Amino acid sequence: MSTDIHSTAVIDQTAEIGENVHIGPYVVIGAEAKVGDGTFLESHTVIQANTELGKNNHVHPHAVIGGEPQHSAYKGEKTYTRIGDNNIIRECVTIHRGTVQGSEETKIGSNCMFMAYSHIAHDCSVGDNAILANAVQLAGHVEVGRNVIISGLSAVQQFIRIGEYAFLGGASGYKLDVPPFMLAHGVRGMLFGPNLIGLRRNGFDSDACKGLKRAYKTIFRSGLKRDDGLALVEEEITGIAEVDRLVSFIRESKNGVTPDHKQRSGNAN
Repeated sequence: MSTDIHSTAVIDQTAEIGENVHIGPYVVIGAEAKVGDGTFLESHTVIQANTELGKNNHVHPHAVIGGEPQHSAYKGEKTYTRIGDNNIIRECVTIHRGTVQGSEETKIGSNCMFMAYSHIAHDCSVGDNAILANAVQLAGHVEVGRNVIISGLSAVQQFIRIGEYAFLGGASGYKLDVPPFMLAHGVRGMLFGPNLIGLRRNGFDSDACKGLKRAYKTIFRSGLKRDDGLALVEEEITGIAEVDRLVSFIRESKNGVTPDHKQRSGNAN
């Protein structure tokens, strides 16, 4: 099938359109945008300047991709939005390009689904296979790891990191880093242990799941200070890559780590 462009579409002459692309009615594609092979842009979608879409993406009506960042210091500098392959971007999703104050780009991986009205702000990075449910809001500079699921109506504060394979419950707010492989939810999001169901569905073996469960209890529920708990995990739970990753993520956190739901006073030290 050849590229099909509706007569009402408005495409900047500097834009690059791949093969087998379908562009519906009233689509707008801005300057120096790139649309990869096999992509389907439904009616009334807007692809702003300096936005790159990979192959086989499906963008639904009224989504705006690559819009100017909602940042008071933005003065029209040339920044970018880069999106991988095979993503589903549903109705009224907004994804903003980067800023020179940040990484100069907003980066989306492949095989993601962004449900209706979700928002990805400037300078965010979202890994492969992520799912943002309806009306999830990511503030600027947020990092979302691969295979993360964020349930509907949740919000993530700027500069926060969400580790890979985490599951975040709906109608929740997150102002501290969420470690990889964890389950978090609540109005003020807190941890409830490893995301065991999600891990098993993604092929993690029993050793990894048991190791993460044991490490979680040591770090978050033993009563030890954070550094002491991490040191004990490193000493007692060896040879499990997922546990090593959990420990390194927590050690690298600059924002502080989301506490266990039983820690009423907030982030433990």
